This record gives sequence, structure tokens and C-alpha cells, in this order.
Amino acid sequence: MSETLIYDKDYAGKRVTMTFNRPHAMNAIDPELQGAFREAVEDFDNDPDLWVAILTGAGDRAFCAGADLSSTIPNETTSARADPLAISESRPFSGVYKPVLAAVNGYCIAGGLEIMLGTDIRVASETAEFGLQEVRWAIVPAAGSHIRLPRQIPWAWAMEILLTGQRMTAAQALQCGLVNRVVPQPEVLPTAHAIADKICANGPIAVRTAKEIAVRGAMGMSWEHAFGLESLLSRRAFGSEDAVEGPRAFMERRTPQYKGR
Repeated sequence: MSETLIYDKDYAGKRVTMTFNRPHAMNAIDPELQGAFREAVEDFDNDPDLWVAILTGAGDRAFCAGADLSSTIPNETTSARADPLAISESRPFSGVYKPVLAAVNGYCIAGGLEIMLGTDIRVASETAEFGLQEVRWAIVPAAGSHIRLPRQIPWAWAMEILLTGQRMTAAQALQCGLVNRVVPQPEVLPTAHAIADKICANGPIAVRTAKEIAVRGAMGMSWEHAFGLESLLSRRAFGSEDAVEGPRAFMERRTPQYKGR
């Protein structure tokens, strides 16, 4: 794993913490970090003993300031000219149905916000700022923001973020529902871990099934198709060993011992 990404597995806690580690560059994403992040997400998704991921940035200035303008963006503009019809259908954390939490400890702008939009639960510091500033530089946030943002927060808020290129405060992000919690800087990561503790106390198959139904069912399906998907995928949870253990532990008034199968 590259030094640009700290990948800390905690098997006792059933989680992994991914830390963008370029604090000198406000954790901007260069090609090396981009590759390391992609590998880390794949490893997390494929490891049955890791149930939750927490994503954060090194230092206290930035979660992630987006793509490195000196390397990643020039690569994108060159690629667009060479192959204007190239299509990519994957986005940060798309297809990952394990829960992903963001611990936002500073600037979360451009590509950083696009990555955060792929997470499920978000804790921000009081000094965090959010924005998609690409239009100011005559480019667009092409890692899913045009699709995800209007589906996650009210339309008018989403359009203001996309079209003005201006940043919003942590308080505004909380107001529009972009983040779940705003806490003092030192409490950001501990708060994220506390939420992860609550998630990891639940049946992992049920948690992943709940996320998959919500994500896939919210992607423009008719109600009939979405309800059909819910019926199909819910059987995976009900048919698991954990689904036997959970009610049994409740009846026996003890803590359930889930095994993820």
C-alpha cells in the first residue's frame, strides 16, 4: 500500500480506517493516491472480517481538497481530448454495500466531496467546509456529483453547490442534510468510531442488505420494481444463521454473537 494512504485494519473492531495521507497538499488526490485508494476499497469490500470502513484525512486542515491540479486534472483533460466518448460507470464506493463512514476534519471540496458523497454516514468538524468548485475552472465534478448530490439533498441546495462553485460551512451542510453530525475537531474521529460501534453490534448481513436495498431501490426504479428488489434481497438476510441468532439472543436476554453468515 502506498504511503499516500494509511490503511489500518482493526479486526477486533471489525473495521478499517482509510486515511488520505498528503497533509502537505491538503490531501489532494494525485495518481498514486488514486490508485492506492482504489486498491484499499477493493480490499475492504472483499474482506469478510471487515464490516465497516471509516474514511478521513491526515492533519486538521483537510479531509480532501480534490484532485491534484498539477497531475490528475491534466491527465483528465488530455484523456478527454484523446477519447471524448469514453464512459466510466463506476464511482467512489459504488457497488460497495458495506457501511462507509466519513470523518471530515477540514476542507472537503471538489473530488473530496465527490468521494464523501459515496459514503453513508458523515461526521464533520465545526470548521469543515464543503464545495464543488470545478465550474470556476471551466470543468465539472465528473465523479458522480451531478447524480448523487440531487438525490441526497434538496434540489435547490444541490444546484447552488453545483452551479456557483461556492463553499458552504459545516453548519450549512448539516442544515441541508449533507452531513449527520457537526462536532468539535477533536471529536470527529471518535464520533465516527462510536457510530461504527453501533453498526458493528448489528447483524452484518442484515446491515449490508439494508444498504443495498436502499441504494439500488433509490436509483430511479419504479415502486413496484423497488419493492420486488426489497423482497428478493431481504430473503438473504432472513435466510442467514445470524437471523436465527438475533431473535434467539433477544429471547434469552443476552448480547447476540453474529458471525456474518
